[in-house]
Amino acid sequence: MSPKTRIDPTIGQVDVAGGKLRYQEAGEGPTVLFLHGAAGAEWSPLLDRLSARARVIAPENPGFGRSKIPDWMMSAGDVAFFYLDVLDALKLNDVHLVGHCIGGWIAAEIAIRSTGRIATLTLMAPAGVAHPEIPFGDVFLWNADEFARRQFHDQKLAEAWRQAQADLGIDVLLQNRTALARLGWSPRLANPQLPYWLHRIDIPTLLIWGEEDQVTPFACHKLFTRAIAQSELLALPQSGHALPVERAGEIAERLDSFLQGARG
Repeated sequence: MSPKTRIDPTIGQVDVAGGKLRYQEAGEGPTVLFLHGAAGAEWSPLLDRLSARARVIAPENPGFGRSKIPDWMMSAGDVAFFYLDVLDALKLNDVHLVGHCIGGWIAAEIAIRSTGRIATLTLMAPAGVAHPEIPFGDVFLWNADEFARRQFHDQKLAEAWRQAQADLGIDVLLQNRTALARLGWSPRLANPQLPYWLHRIDIPTLLIWGEEDQVTPFACHKLFTRAIAQSELLALPQSGHALPVERAGEIAERLDSFLQGARG
């Protein structure tokens, strides 16, 4: 998976639950459904690498970007049911479900409800389960500069990413923040019921976490690995929260072997 390869994804759209879901797609092979994090949808370096060996589908979560927040969207659990309908609508089977941050939270909520169409689950620094002693970073209190700084261990990457975010436009950034608040305002970025149902996840699960994460603390990984029977952890030292950008190469290689192992 060459880090120099730049993929130009195609744009797709599907009608689900009375609305239209926009997604980007590239590559051929086993299907990877990637759910983005709190900053909104982007075709990241990680997706470039994954699409070299897989069919990658990367939706824009409901309510993010320029889409209207659906009336039914009151929790991450609602979005999980929505994505189960998306799997049906796109007729996807044996899906490798990957989620980052709130996308990881949504992915976990999907998997506790049904894994019928899902082959593996990868949770990258997921929100959703709060540590009893170490709180999540309060993303709602950070301005744009602080939000960018706290995403990364490598501050050079943070500066470039901050500019890319600014290029999206204030209307998109505010919409992303509004959609995030609908899902994770209170309690902050968590569902207190989720820990009780993680044991229902009955497929191979890979947890990926940066040890210097300032958004979803690294210590939270224990709450997932203890509850999910078929789980393993990839811990990344000197890494922050923005895993699809900061550690794309290492994660892509680990995901490739994880997916191959599940198929084999």
